[in-house]
Amino acid sequence: MFDKLKKKLSQVKERIVGKIASKPEEVLPEPVEVESEIPEKLPEVEEVQEVAKPEPAPAPVVKPPHVKVEEKPKEVPHAKPTVAPVPEVVKEKPPAKVKEIVKPLPVKTPERAPAKVLAIERPKKGLRRAVKQVLGRTLSAADVEDIIWDLQVTLLESDVAVPVADHVIERVKAGLVGRKIGVRDDPSKLADEVLRQAIREVLEPKQKVDLLGTIKAKREKGELAVIVFVGVNGHGKTTTIAKMSKYLMDHKYKVVMAAADTFRAAAIEQLEIHAQRLGVDVVKQRRGADAAAVAFDAIAHAKASGADVVLIDTAGRMQTDANLMDEMKKIVRVAKPDLILFIGDALTGNDAVEQAKAFDQAVGISGSILCKMDADARGGAALSISQVTGKPILFIGTGQSYEDLVEFNPDIILNALFGD
Repeated sequence: MFDKLKKKLSQVKERIVGKIASKPEEVLPEPVEVESEIPEKLPEVEEVQEVAKPEPAPAPVVKPPHVKVEEKPKEVPHAKPTVAPVPEVVKEKPPAKVKEIVKPLPVKTPERAPAKVLAIERPKKGLRRAVKQVLGRTLSAADVEDIIWDLQVTLLESDVAVPVADHVIERVKAGLVGRKIGVRDDPSKLADEVLRQAIREVLEPKQKVDLLGTIKAKREKGELAVIVFVGVNGHGKTTTIAKMSKYLMDHKYKVVMAAADTFRAAAIEQLEIHAQRLGVDVVKQRRGADAAAVAFDAIAHAKASGADVVLIDTAGRMQTDANLMDEMKKIVRVAKPDLILFIGDALTGNDAVEQAKAFDQAVGISGSILCKMDADARGGAALSISQVTGKPILFIGTGQSYEDLVEFNPDIILNALFGD
């Protein structure tokens, strides 16, 4: 399974490992060894005695000068008054205030004991050495550009849908570019981890469907679970219904088949043979009968017989056939199914993805079942169908026997692609 895709992904993985190995290691520069003479004993430090500074002389006090005023002459009695000039009084500016200088009190410094120098025993010659430190490697966008191109070609050649291939490429690029790769990291393990995670994201569905849980919930309510199978003719729809019958019977559910593919007489006969081998009731009509009427009769019979599940086969049709697509819509309106499952052929690759997308737009599928997975060497449908439709893959067909219907798990694909 997926032999070609596995081989090509292995080559991409080897290229990633080779690119990491070819990147030069980022190292810190190694310093030069330096020799230095160190005396055995440091000289003792002599105590420095503080010298008292001379006290400044007190500033002279300046006394302000007195203002001299000339006295008036004494008056002479019975003398003729004479007018004498009035002497001018010269006012001198008041003396400037002299700030008193406060002398700070001398502070006595306590005597200190002479410092003691400890003798440090050191070797005469000291060597400074540095160990080479390897930081690792870092991949740039230019380093992985050719690898990303090879991966894109590999996915497209394997019939992976273009948007799914773009998603895988972006996740791989994000996991490699700018990543610090230490000397102890295993490049092979790193490449495997990045590729696995990118592909796992496209395999994990956005929605989940619990087939057995749906049937159980309906039975607890005393109701019948109805499942309609749709898909293109020749992709294994009728055989898958037989395998599903065996799977449900192993889980203790009673099943009724409805041969609503009235477009081909061989389809009615084929389903009837499977029903006889499994011991299951089948409701059928003649070729060309109304397919919706067959589905209605099968539901009525299942309720009357106390069955738990009715599985309705439909005519295979291309997604471009408008008349057959309208007939399928009629079946869905009459049967009112709990689940609509698309049956795809994994060998058709990207075309199976487009078919699932068209059926989903027409009737709204609940999930997919991929047949012939054991013969699929490319794996494009398995990697694309869930991501494109947003609906999960419920089962994969791995053979022709009734037991060859396996519940889908992303690890099945991942182990097939990256396992030994």
